Amino acid sequence: MSDIRTQSLQKPVTVAEYLFRRLHQIGIRSVHGLPGDFNLVALDYVPKAGLKWVGSANELNAAYAADGYARAKGISALVTTFGVGELSAINGVAGAYSEHVPIIHIAGCPSTISQRNGMLLHHTLGNGDFHVFANMSENISCDVAKLVKASEIAYQIDHAIRECWIRSRPVYIWLPTDMVEKKIEGARLDTDIDLSEPENDPDREDYVVNVVLQYLHGAKNPVVLIDACAIRHRVTEEVKQFIDKTKLPVFVTPMGKGAFDETSEHYGGVYAGTGSLPEVAKRVEGSDLVLSIGAIKSDFNTAGFSYHTSQLNTIDLHSDHCTVRYSEYPGVAMRGVLRKVTERIDMSKLSVTPSPQVENAVAENKDDSQVITQAWFWPRVGEYFQEGDVVVTETGTANFGIWESRFPKGVMGVTQVLWGSIGWSVGAAQGAALAVKDLDQDRRTILFVGDGSFQLTCQEVSTMLKHDLRVTIFLIYNEGYTIERYIHGMDADYNDIVRWNYTDIPAVFGAKDGQAQKFVIKTKDELEKLLKDKNFNEYKGLQFVELWMPKDDAPRALKLTAEISARNNSRIEDEQ
Repeated sequence: MSDIRTQSLQKPVTVAEYLFRRLHQIGIRSVHGLPGDFNLVALDYVPKAGLKWVGSANELNAAYAADGYARAKGISALVTTFGVGELSAINGVAGAYSEHVPIIHIAGCPSTISQRNGMLLHHTLGNGDFHVFANMSENISCDVAKLVKASEIAYQIDHAIRECWIRSRPVYIWLPTDMVEKKIEGARLDTDIDLSEPENDPDREDYVVNVVLQYLHGAKNPVVLIDACAIRHRVTEEVKQFIDKTKLPVFVTPMGKGAFDETSEHYGGVYAGTGSLPEVAKRVEGSDLVLSIGAIKSDFNTAGFSYHTSQLNTIDLHSDHCTVRYSEYPGVAMRGVLRKVTERIDMSKLSVTPSPQVENAVAENKDDSQVITQAWFWPRVGEYFQEGDVVVTETGTANFGIWESRFPKGVMGVTQVLWGSIGWSVGAAQGAALAVKDLDQDRRTILFVGDGSFQLTCQEVSTMLKHDLRVTIFLIYNEGYTIERYIHGMDADYNDIVRWNYTDIPAVFGAKDGQAQKFVIKTKDELEKLLKDKNFNEYKGLQFVELWMPKDDAPRALKLTAEISARNNSRIEDEQ
């Protein structure tokens, strides 16, 4: 007997088919996650929608990988099961929320019937509350869609996806088992979801543009400072057009690295307060106008809040507001403002001064020993990078050391400076490399990770091998948590780790003959030989490099930031 509730549907499709086809339509090709009994039937629809199931070793790794995939491809999807699965992933999703990364998190949950009857099911807290985990995710999601009413589900899915894209933050979709194969209207699939950003109010936008132009035209030595949200909210092309026209000096923050072509004559380096190189700090802090685009002024992004710039000399452009000096303009987004400022700026009124020249300072940081030092290593790998590389750096020495590497054109920097969850980079590298493969691009994904961080999430090497991903891993072997040592406990045993046979990892995780290469590098000469090797540079599979560096060595910027962080951690109320 036909269901009267579906007789009026023009093109009936199941909820799962609708959801996964929508993911395909917005460009997702691979879905991260783990199977669980509350999502198994839904997962049957993944390949039917033209999507590939990734599969990870655990949900936390899958969330990290979804983060990396979204950074490289624009948006990603993560599927977990109720309670135990979604809570394992919640740290990774929280990091994506913190850092403005769009992930569509789909959590399979018990049927609406089981919930109404208050059944004492596995994966619950045993108290009859089936909403507790969704409530936890609500604070790290820009939209929560509970798919419990068939007539509203298509709209809920479309709305959640649009919010995820526009606001560049995770959304949470709650999918009960008895809703997976419910029939809903599929005719909506004939029309793509409108992912265009809302336009600014023209009058308010014009007012902000005029104010920005007034200060730009009046400045004697303006500079541009690009930060993470310029990347996350997809305005790097508008920034490029603005710089192409104005020729203003450009600097990036640590989180903004990769947002602008570092081979450009207008690029001046990384600005992070006292963590900056002296010539960079002098240029930015001596400016009478800083045009800041997409700023996230966190402690590690500013070397411990050590900016020496004045808000009186700053214009901040953001995804949902603009601030000119101390005047804030809510609801005026940066994209429209940037476009109009570029169009209307009067070059005859603009004062332009040259940028500092940026090079990889290899020779200046090379000493007579064979020890691979942090000061020499990072400029040296800057020379190793190629156009289009995807460079992933872990929280710790790599996040700070990469400031000293000048990127070739088109390099994508992937780093988690604000959330800073150790181990994130291994999963993120897998996700980024998979996105590159899904885009059918010939790009290297290069991961720099410390030995301590690697031990948290090393299982994702197996996923890299499973999908034949092109990843080169530089494992920095320095006997533990170096960043923690510099904050507190240089010789404390809680900052030590067990020595692993790291180069055996690919084999342990199933590498086949010819699928992976491994190296142990202990000297500068050995590293020079490796970085110049043609096969190493062109290899299409997994490469694992165990790189020996001193236990008590760290990048210059890390030492400075850690010292400030330690002081902040030890402050007492009377000092504040």
